[in-house]
Formats: sequence, structure tokens, C-alpha cells
Amino acid sequence: MKKKVTIIGGSGTIGTILRKGLGEKYDIFILDKNVPVESDHFLQVDATDYQMLLKSIPKDSTSIINLLTIKTEKDFEDIDQFHKMINIHFISSFYILHAAKTLGIPKVVFASSNHTTDYYERNGVSALGREITIDDYPFSRGLYGVLKLASENIGHIIAHEPDCPNSVINLRIGSVHNREQINVKKDPRLHRTLLSHEDTVQLFDLALQSTVKFGTYYGVSDNPGKPWSTENAWKELGFVSRVNAMDVLNDI
Repeated sequence: MKKKVTIIGGSGTIGTILRKGLGEKYDIFILDKNVPVESDHFLQVDATDYQMLLKSIPKDSTSIINLLTIKTEKDFEDIDQFHKMINIHFISSFYILHAAKTLGIPKVVFASSNHTTDYYERNGVSALGREITIDDYPFSRGLYGVLKLASENIGHIIAHEPDCPNSVINLRIGSVHNREQINVKKDPRLHRTLLSHEDTVQLFDLALQSTVKFGTYYGVSDNPGKPWSTENAWKELGFVSRVNAMDVLNDI
């Protein structure tokens, strides 16, 4: 019998990639406010409503993947936009982790972001003269990165509570695009920051399988000049990039 994986916020780009790439291995169930293109095994849910979320997560889930995201503008200037960001990127993150603990679901994989440390990166180039690691203090340029980091830290608290069985894996995603060949050709930054579709599927699969209690990893393919280190993802998860940006370009 396939293990059930519930993807919250699974109607977007990464959710679509994972549904296609992991659908034969896992029983994928999507929770989202937006209806996906393929709506089998889907339930429409507002993740900012805790009671709705708690009732909607299948009780037989073995893992939850949190892909929730929202795009806003001027979130430091517009109070309404600020609250939208907090609701999705902080409050809902807590709700998901709390629900997993309440329901006895042992694994949460959180799609964090490279923007937790984007102070050190410009146009896909590290400003540190070396690859950015998870040990570098996470300075961010915007609210998005700050809230992603805050959500990582909530996971750390829950995973390290006494007698708590939950495992939390944070994946600081580089750049994932639906039409990756077209976008890599257009945007030179992606030559360094791309996380290819194949590597996306592999990384999330390894996170689902891992026995790590708590871990944070950058998600980027082995692109020439990539700004983030994936050394700990290799050592702790077994991640080895299979398709990088140059492979995508050469396949056009």
C-alpha cells in the first residue's frame, strides 16, 4: 500500500511537479484554496482556518508537505499586504505543524526559501566569495524571507519538544519554474539558481524518506557557480543533483 502524502498548497508549480513525479510512489492528496488542473484527490481548504485545516487533513497521512505561498507587493508599506503575508507564511505554517502533531502525522516537509539569506546573494552570485551555507546567519532583504525563517524556527521548536515524534525538514528552495527550458534560456540568473524538475522530485522524496529529526537544506541543482551549498543535503539526505541548468539548456 502506498504511503499517503498530503500536500498543502499543492496546486502551484512545485505541487504539480511533485504530483507528477511522485504519484506512482505515494498516494498524493492535495489541499489548497485554488483548484489544481487535475482535481482528483483534492479538497479545497483555507489553510488560515485552523479548524477547517485540521478536519481536512487525511488522518492516514504519513507526511505533510507545506508548499503554501502568496505573492504580494509593498508588504512593508501596505498593512493589509503585510497581514496577508503573515497569515500564509507564518500563522498557517504554525497551524500545519500543530495539526501534524495533533493528528500524529510524523513528518512535515516545509518548502522554505533561499530568500532567508538573500542578503548574501545578488543575481545568483554569492557575495561571500564562497557558497552560502545553512551556518551563515540568515539575513533577509524582505518580509518573505523573514517569515520563512520564522516558520523554520517554529519547526525547530516542535521537533525538539520532549517526547515529540515529529520530524521537520526545511528545504530552502532555489528557483523552480513550470516551463524551465524557456525560463532558463531567458534568465541568466537561473543558470546558477535553478532547481530542476527532476532534482525537485528527488529532493522532496529524500526528505520524505529521511530519518533526520530536524534539518535545513538548500535546494539547488549542481549548476556552475551556484550560490548555495548542498553539501549537508548530500551528507544527510543523499541528494545528488541529476539535471542542472546546463543540462536543461543543452536539451533545448
